[in-house]
Amino acid sequence: MLTLIISIACSVAVSILLKLARRHRLHIGQAIAVNYAVAAGLCLLLLQPHPAQLLDQNSSWFVLVALGILLPTVFLAMAAAVRHAGIVLSDAAQRLSLFLPLLASFLIFGQAPTPASLIGIVLAFSALGCLLARPQTSAGTVAGPSAAALLLAVWLGYGCIDILFKLLAKSGAGFGASLFAAFVLAGALMLAGLLAARTRWQTRNLAAGLLLGLLNFGNIYFYIRAHQLFPDNPTLVFTAMNIGVIVLGTLAGMAFFRERPSRLNLAGVALAITAITALVLPVWTT
Repeated sequence: MLTLIISIACSVAVSILLKLARRHRLHIGQAIAVNYAVAAGLCLLLLQPHPAQLLDQNSSWFVLVALGILLPTVFLAMAAAVRHAGIVLSDAAQRLSLFLPLLASFLIFGQAPTPASLIGIVLAFSALGCLLARPQTSAGTVAGPSAAALLLAVWLGYGCIDILFKLLAKSGAGFGASLFAAFVLAGALMLAGLLAARTRWQTRNLAAGLLLGLLNFGNIYFYIRAHQLFPDNPTLVFTAMNIGVIVLGTLAGMAFFRERPSRLNLAGVALAITAITALVLPVWTT
């Protein structure tokens, strides 16, 4: 269970670092670019992928390119959402994105919906509506329509990323190789953008990117390890991870940054937890 706790802590720590970026005058684009270089290196070292596998998957290159574009774009959206809407709502919106792949499994992959999954989807959309309805800043004031748009972008973006990874898995591409290639493409895209903008590199941004990469990859690596340690109970890992991030993110945002979500926003957080529980409860009871 320690691996799962570390994964949850790493995920929330990423949000905390993004929240602190403006306070410490960090260039988030530089940090994200370095983050992908670090994550790709750790992926190569710890997961030992075989990128040559991707050469045999001609149909997967379009998906990889899409991931290379989406990963940094959504990361930037997440950073902006954390800044304008706070950690509480941003982490909840990110975790609610898991219901988009579930919806895609019915519409794209031909999976038959169950009553529990349909209830979970209805609850998830209700939760999202509560999160987007007049999100509030740490001072308790309404953050404005831009915050709601950023939260929606986070939800859509991470959901699409999850769908793309599922498409890669269905094509037969190895997870480690796909993850490594996506990190490399995302980092290259960020670097190209920064060079085109003639960004002046600073040591503190490189250090922040190093820490961000360690936390970002740590979240992924320890989540994988948790699944390996509990091979017969993936539902437990899935549920604990998503609910754990929402709960810890809520506590961190309210305790450390004095975020004060409205009652409707907090109802959305509670509905998000309920939606995840509704999704996995039938598996637990069988």
